[in-house]
Amino acid sequence: MSTAFFWDERCFWHGGGNYAFTLPLGGLVQPLAAGGLPESPETKRRLKNLLDVTGLIHDLKPKSAPEATWDDLARVHPDAFLRKFKDLSDNGGGEVGLRTPFAQGGFEAATLSAGLAKGALFDVLKGRVDNAYALSRPPGHHCLPDFPNGFCLLANIAIAVEAALAEGLTERVAVIDWDVHHGNGTEAIFYDRDDVLTISLHQEHNYPVDTGDAEDRGVGAGEGYNMNIPLPPGGGHALYLDAMDRLVLPALAQYQPDVIIIACGYDAAAIDPLSRMLATAETFRAMTEQVMEAADNLCDGRLVQVHEGGYSEVYVPFCGHAVLQQMSGSGIAAPDPLAETFEARQPSQRLQRLHGSFIDELETLFF
Repeated sequence: MSTAFFWDERCFWHGGGNYAFTLPLGGLVQPLAAGGLPESPETKRRLKNLLDVTGLIHDLKPKSAPEATWDDLARVHPDAFLRKFKDLSDNGGGEVGLRTPFAQGGFEAATLSAGLAKGALFDVLKGRVDNAYALSRPPGHHCLPDFPNGFCLLANIAIAVEAALAEGLTERVAVIDWDVHHGNGTEAIFYDRDDVLTISLHQEHNYPVDTGDAEDRGVGAGEGYNMNIPLPPGGGHALYLDAMDRLVLPALAQYQPDVIIIACGYDAAAIDPLSRMLATAETFRAMTEQVMEAADNLCDGRLVQVHEGGYSEVYVPFCGHAVLQQMSGSGIAAPDPLAETFEARQPSQRLQRLHGSFIDELETLFF
């Protein structure tokens, strides 16, 4: 198994504003210890560091990629938005959406982040590797064509997909978004199309609070090609695997994609500050295993994961390490130091039965 790992130190240098939690400081809330946004470089850098310390990095193919080109960006984002973003970036930074502040050079950081996603997808589609992971930062799945939000400045996955479609490398793409927040940007970009299946598993009414309903299935040619799976807070490990098994995998089998892309956020983890779910490192590893098996059956194993959210500097590295160990088939593990604690906090059998009834309802709606 050959797994490419796309990363670049320059992405870690992207800086946001002086925020506390998800709000700009107003003089009443002490800044975060590290300053800036909850979307800090440390979760990503610590993942890369953990790969180095355990030696798993040597079982991967580390590489960087060029920045996404203006033409790449323009397939998704209007020219006026891109020019405004670039101008602000060149002149000290600013904000062009909601909760998306950036310092000088933010445009270049965002285009590099999109470039990493594109590089990972192209490597897989061209058969250079079996699968690939892009440690993209800033993230992308909330970014609408003309309105960045939720820390996302450019639509990384959509930019990569459109570039691959334009070059004739693929015709049918499935995007699974298991970030805890609804993938509203990716949904909006492909909502009226049938060449990209979009699936989002998310904590219901977390962010954005007014999107992500199960009844939102696409329009026009895209009707039936968008699937939202809103999950109740506290759902935990069993609920995620049940949702994958009963909803996501059958949808993939119906769609028969050429390649599967995962918008891989780790903010459903049990101690993430921006969610109230109870996923664990084992949850993300097991979901990766499920999708890898589906990819083997449907599209010759072609799988790409693109890093999205995840805001626990303590725990994100273990989640990412578990995913990359599974993707690469490596025997090098980083034992989860919180596994026993999080296992004890999982929902009771009674609650799991209740959660199963939610999946029953969605199964009836979708199939």
